[in-house]
Amino acid sequence: MAEPEFTASGVRIGKRMRSLTRAGQVRINDGRVELLTSYGSEIDSAPVQAVRASKPWFGPDDKALADINGKRYQLTLGEQDPAPGEPGPPAARRFIEAVRRAANRGG
Repeated sequence: MAEPEFTASGVRIGKRMRSLTRAGQVRINDGRVELLTSYGSEIDSAPVQAVRASKPWFGPDDKALADINGKRYQLTLGEQDPAPGEPGPPAARRFIEAVRRAANRGG
């Protein structure tokens, strides 16, 4: 099994005004974007080419939007990448860039 192209833990995942998890995981692995609960159960996943990732227009820097299977999820990642060796989720910007890179690569 290959190393995930992107992984983030401690991510707040919500849908509309409802919080699905406060310590979830986001992974891009084997050409798929996966949203997982803190226990590792899958919330949703889709091929990376079918996922749209963006920043909200008037949102803080730690927020990203992900459209997966026709559902829009709001992800709260870190405002900036944590220092090397420090815990914490990577920046939302890095997630958006990882989705676009993986989609351009064809999975």
